[in-house]
Amino acid sequence: MIDLTINEEQLQRTIARAKEKNIIIPTFSQMKNPDLIPEKIKEKLKNIGLQDLNPYNLFRITWKNEPINTGGLFGGVNYLELPPELTGVRTRIIGLLGKWFPTGSHKVGATFGCLVPRLVTGQFDPTFQKAVWPSTGNFCKGGAYNSALFSCQSIAILPEGMSKERFEWLAQVAGEVITTPGSESNVKEIFDKSWELKKAGDDIVVFNQFEEFSNYLWHYEVTGHAIKEVLDKHMRPDERFKGIVLTAGSAGTLGCGDYLKENFSDSKIAVGEALQCPTMLHNGYGSHRIEGIGDTHIPWILNAKNTDMVITIDDNNALGLIRLFNEPLGQRYLNKKGVPKETIEKLSSLGISGTANLIMAIKFAKFYELTGKDIVFTVFTDSMELYGSRLQELEEIFGPYDDTDAAIDYHRNLLALTTDNMQELTYYGRKRVHNLKYFTWIEQQGKDLDELNAQWYDYENYWGNIRKKTEKIDELIVQFNEKVGLL
Repeated sequence: MIDLTINEEQLQRTIARAKEKNIIIPTFSQMKNPDLIPEKIKEKLKNIGLQDLNPYNLFRITWKNEPINTGGLFGGVNYLELPPELTGVRTRIIGLLGKWFPTGSHKVGATFGCLVPRLVTGQFDPTFQKAVWPSTGNFCKGGAYNSALFSCQSIAILPEGMSKERFEWLAQVAGEVITTPGSESNVKEIFDKSWELKKAGDDIVVFNQFEEFSNYLWHYEVTGHAIKEVLDKHMRPDERFKGIVLTAGSAGTLGCGDYLKENFSDSKIAVGEALQCPTMLHNGYGSHRIEGIGDTHIPWILNAKNTDMVITIDDNNALGLIRLFNEPLGQRYLNKKGVPKETIEKLSSLGISGTANLIMAIKFAKFYELTGKDIVFTVFTDSMELYGSRLQELEEIFGPYDDTDAAIDYHRNLLALTTDNMQELTYYGRKRVHNLKYFTWIEQQGKDLDELNAQWYDYENYWGNIRKKTEKIDELIVQFNEKVGLL
């Protein structure tokens, strides 16, 4: 759960560090609505780049950044709607854009959600403790970035098989980078390394995204609010919001689905995974190439009882789309098929997990036979900035991209998608997924069995109590900033 117990001695040192390093912390309310950010801070941001290691960029942890790299302030929610000429379905498919966060991914928000409650309670002391960020993707990037902004030491842990651009970025920002064997599916190895570090001394604090409910809470509040704002603004009276579709990863982003269901009671939550590692669908295992959606376990923070569907994505489809969307001949073919030029220019905003989420949305629309009056939402976590080397690897394997490749990728990976390898969850289907948590979290990670049961049998109280923490966290942030005295 989210512990807000105060450690006064460490809190005083943290306040002194914040005063020394000119650190002011935004509230959840300000991340949802940047209009609440003080003008003094907005003036500072006009001279700061989106990716700069500057504490004022904490206020750019929002879906509403002006989509420019330097000096931008705030506007509406950043999103991209993909037309039927691309998706092959009449349903409106819309995705939030993670590209316009610091680090180029919305995971910087999830890491903020995990770190800040411990900072403002004094549970984490940046003057001597190291923040450890186990990850199979962008979470360790966000953790290293926020650690740098809060002037504390960081350790990023991730599988050795991730893209070289990610390691190059971390080498410039993280205090230390530790690689573990395997790739996206090798989650246990990063857990084992986290335990090893934790046992080595009391200067280690592990922020494990797969079990941190502050990860869930940030998305419930901030991402959920952003999606609802887009729907409220752009959904016509005769249209219907049908659901949110997201690959699992840590399951943090799926927290927005709980928020959306509270506001759109008929909507559904669909969770995705790679066909090559079908943990939820078939209790399976394996290795896949959709970076950042680590599998072979069920995250502790997944609200399985509120999950309606499992969709698997063939990683070959996702990788085929990054070639189609980013190779010049692929872009030319899309234009020939009627995809608007302004859409084609923005397709580099979808990284590999982004194309996987798009595939999910198309399969979801086909499964429920949705119409042009229906809307499906997803999230495009990051952009192609981290995956240029993957395009080079694909060319080395399959050869230079040509018109035939483009036609095949367009038809096979978009128009010809079917409803295979999907499962609409019954009550006991949801319980089956929930019960899989036992093997990772009770047997391996030492969680309490009573808490596992509470997630299912005391459902309303358990999840409801987590969602009530936002107001208290904001109060603690305001008090912290007042004691720092920089406002």
